[in-house]
Amino acid sequence: MASQGKRLSAAAPAKIEGLVIVRLGAMGDIIHTLPAVSALRRAFPATTIGWVVEERWAELLCTLPTARSGPRSPQRPLVDRIHTVNTKQWRSSMSSIQTWQQIGAALSDVRGIEYQVAVDLQGAARSALIARWSGAPEVFGAAQPRENVASMFYTRKVITRGEHVVEQNVSLAEPLAGEVLEIPPAELPRDDAAELECDRRLKGVGAFALLSPGAGWGAKQWPAERYGAVARGLDGGGLKSLVNFGPGEEELALAVERASGGAAQALACTLPQLIALSRRASLFVGGDTGPLHLAAALRVPVVGIYGPTNPARNGPFGTRSIVLRSPASITSYSRRAQTDEGLLEITPQQVLDAAQQLLRSAHG
Repeated sequence: MASQGKRLSAAAPAKIEGLVIVRLGAMGDIIHTLPAVSALRRAFPATTIGWVVEERWAELLCTLPTARSGPRSPQRPLVDRIHTVNTKQWRSSMSSIQTWQQIGAALSDVRGIEYQVAVDLQGAARSALIARWSGAPEVFGAAQPRENVASMFYTRKVITRGEHVVEQNVSLAEPLAGEVLEIPPAELPRDDAAELECDRRLKGVGAFALLSPGAGWGAKQWPAERYGAVARGLDGGGLKSLVNFGPGEEELALAVERASGGAAQALACTLPQLIALSRRASLFVGGDTGPLHLAAALRVPVVGIYGPTNPARNGPFGTRSIVLRSPASITSYSRRAQTDEGLLEITPQQVLDAAQQLLRSAHG
């Protein structure tokens, strides 16, 4: 839906039969891209929209691996076609004939649709190259992409606006639509099997908070024992805590469980199950990670615990939230293994106070 119908100059062709999005990963970044694609879907309801994504994140777009193209459904609500790649694996085995066969098959899959427009919403060299290799005559990208070399592959360079990355993504889509776009909610798939499994596992649990202690790198990771203390405090107020964890984070989740004294329970989930679980949460507590942005997209109240990343750009978007960040934290996005010193200044009591404030406002 356009905001008051305001038109923009230098729009793309009015009729677009095929449009492909390139946003390969990661989890939070894909979720931050969903509103822009939802806005394009509203602007071009009859257009075939595809998405090139890393295989490991495809379930954020479609929960059925056998139904990644065709009529849209609750399992694939937003795009008509999903094209998967595996760039990490490919980069690790570039001398393999099998790798080049896989690359060729993936590119043929995209080029076979004959998309008219490609939109690179990642701004990396590899995503821009894939957008160009899609065969689309028009390739849209940010005038100042994350990696400067990416702009070499764009035919339309867009000056983005907005402070939050969601706002920037939507603004990149506006010249394509030819009008200012409102920011719609993110559209996430709903899988019946995952919903039923989630209900089964939550039987008897009641209201719960979802804690996510993991982080993409150590500088963003608040200590496990502090999450345990938060779980104890929430339990005192009658709210059970479930601990989400990803691959390789099993010991971290168990450390939170031990520190909680029985107030928290670690729970392994597939991506479709995590979507279902997040929908049912009364509260989310965690750092700047994919699960936080998933909870925010699903309108779950969020307590964000931030260190070296900027919440103005990467904070919870579109939901009631309180972000805790020490003045000692400096925005660096540095992938250091050691926990950010400013992050360590945030106490469990501060997190509990924020959680209780959000829970009170939810009731009233």
